[in-house]
Amino acid sequence: MKLRSLIVAVLVVLAGCVTAPPAPVEVPQIMVSPSTWQQVDREIVDASQSATEQAKIYSRGAMDYWRTRVYQLTEENFIPWFSSYWTQEWLSVKVSWYAISSSKEEQNASEKRLAAYLLEKYQEKVLAPAALEVDPDAILTLAAAFYLDILKEELQKISQRHGIPMAQLNGRIRKIPAIALGPPPARDASLYQVVHTEQLTALPAYAALVDKVHKAGGDKGVGSTDTAMAPVAKRASQRIEAEMAPRGAASAVAAGA
Repeated sequence: MKLRSLIVAVLVVLAGCVTAPPAPVEVPQIMVSPSTWQQVDREIVDASQSATEQAKIYSRGAMDYWRTRVYQLTEENFIPWFSSYWTQEWLSVKVSWYAISSSKEEQNASEKRLAAYLLEKYQEKVLAPAALEVDPDAILTLAAAFYLDILKEELQKISQRHGIPMAQLNGRIRKIPAIALGPPPARDASLYQVVHTEQLTALPAYAALVDKVHKAGGDKGVGSTDTAMAPVAKRASQRIEAEMAPRGAASAVAAGA
């Protein structure tokens, strides 16, 4: 009997383990006056603005640190390498090769190819090491996540302060546009979608927003290093080509002597 009782007890426990969990209890909606909703809307706007300012402070601090490291690494790594005798000799060889291998129709080919080479070295000696400390491409996503963490907390406070169930407040923020870049509709997102998405980067509207931010940066953005490197390459190429002319003349004189 004891063994049978034990088996029955085990079966009861196992049955309890596989029993479907109880359905979530639905919190009944409460009557909210229009004036209360207006106050809630104002508080949501204030909370969003406050979260935005705090996210800006974070992102500016992170970018300032990144720029400082880029300047330091430029002084420590790139400029000594670029200014060294052997680098200048190697660049002379490369410019000569670029000039020989480029067709006459290709204008400024040497400058463009030299700029690409210098950018590759700048990435290797400056940008890549700096990104190990602060990744500029990740700052935007981290700032957005910081904003959402603050806003979620504030929404909870608003819900508690006015005695409005969170489910009912969520219904309210479904009507508030957070990203409006459409058409198409996928480029739009409500505040509810932004706050409750599991992965912000997977939200099409957020991806469109990030793309717009990068394009708006233009020549002032993080990705503008190649544009900034072009004048450096142009001056270097012109100087090297100017130095190559006397060398060529001297070689010709020496050969004819």
